[in-house]
Amino acid sequence: MTAADTDLGAEGGQVDKDAAEEKPARSGPTGEELLVQEGDIAGDYLERLLDLLDFDGDIDLDVEAGRAIVSIDGGDDLEKLVGPRGNALEALQELTRLAVQQETGVRSRLMLDIAGWRAERREELRDLGKASAEKVLSSGEKVRLQPMTPFERKVVHDAVAEIDGVHSESEGEDPRRRVVIFPKP
Repeated sequence: MTAADTDLGAEGGQVDKDAAEEKPARSGPTGEELLVQEGDIAGDYLERLLDLLDFDGDIDLDVEAGRAIVSIDGGDDLEKLVGPRGNALEALQELTRLAVQQETGVRSRLMLDIAGWRAERREELRDLGKASAEKVLSSGEKVRLQPMTPFERKVVHDAVAEIDGVHSESEGEDPRRRVVIFPKP
């Protein structure tokens, strides 16, 4: 060790700079650990809700694509928590995100699925996006889809992005925001 590699510490002793740099201080949980923590908080919140409603359901926690995923399956009454076009599910997801934020102090991007509704809807939307893109390719005319939630629009945009010769954009303001698919010039 050379003199350049050492410093005098607060007590006057030598400190090896290289050794200090090799061991970074751990300042808190990693991103993955924070997402697991979000999932645990959400799971506890949703379990209390199911108990209050006297609904049966199994809660599954996962981390996927940088986001906590919470699924509730297995109960006969769970469709009531989805509501028409997933409206109740969207509201419950937002309440769950707020419960997580209240405990962690950080805005959550948690995704909630109930009774497999969101997974089924994702497949429907992928098919819609691809079919609409094919229609635009064959007709050369843009196609406007019905208003959708941010989740639904993202799924459609991702499906359209897989098709060469078309692109998509969102237009309008929520809750009337929709996807428009255009032919590429």
